[in-house]
Amino acid sequence: MGTPLGDFVRAKRDSIQPDELGIPDHGRRRSPGLRRTDVAARAGISVEYLTRIEQGRDRNPSVAVVNALADALSLDPSERNHLRYLAKISGGECVAHTRPAPPRREVRPSVLETLRLLEPEIALVTNRLGDVLAHTSGYAWLMDGTGLLETGAPNLTRYVFTDPRARTFFADWDDIADQQAFDLWLGPSVESSEWFTAELAPLAGPDFTRRLNRHMVPKRGVLRLNHPTAHELRFHRETLELSADAQQLVVHLPADEETARSVDQLRRRSLGHRPFGRLRAVT
Repeated sequence: MGTPLGDFVRAKRDSIQPDELGIPDHGRRRSPGLRRTDVAARAGISVEYLTRIEQGRDRNPSVAVVNALADALSLDPSERNHLRYLAKISGGECVAHTRPAPPRREVRPSVLETLRLLEPEIALVTNRLGDVLAHTSGYAWLMDGTGLLETGAPNLTRYVFTDPRARTFFADWDDIADQQAFDLWLGPSVESSEWFTAELAPLAGPDFTRRLNRHMVPKRGVLRLNHPTAHELRFHRETLELSADAQQLVVHLPADEETARSVDQLRRRSLGHRPFGRLRAVT
């Protein structure tokens, strides 16, 4: 039986083409990506040891080996952090100190005040499980007609994997699904993420469970939305980590002039039908 660490190393190795790292390609390969011999040579370890790590037969590689693997696979900073975390949990090490605090649904008054100051821009407070805990009126009108905010306790992860409208709304649905599944690894607590996963898996099916077992750090580029009443909208997402609360404040910023114009039009249309400046804390 494999381990999250072994699964990650193997998946990352399979995803890298030799020419990306300046490694000569010596003909046909039985599997995509790098050979074990390529990675082992770059990391300064034996092929047999790398095989044991990938197959889950060695669960306690040293810090030096973990760092060498990160260098060999040319991991970026977020991937390196994830590799270190997987090495700890695969080895059975207690990592409670690396996890955020237990989940809380309450949003601090100072954070709500920050949201108020951001009105009428597009912003929300969420956690790694995908719970939408509070949002500005701008976020409400952006999501109007998508189905996300139609429930009493909206959750982005559940919406992405179980609401058919999400596959149309998110132009890059696969990338968004990768992000939401990966964030469960960084959930507010092991217990809450496991409970949520158990609840969601029967509804979401293989699209969800396959991603949970991938252990790959997803790319987070421009957010592209097929809005029901506008053309494709493109946003940069700026995230402020609220570590003490295990929450994040996420602001959506137009990524181009066309999106900025469409946002202004949507805002004017929305203000013609509902009160201005009403942020909502979801309870």
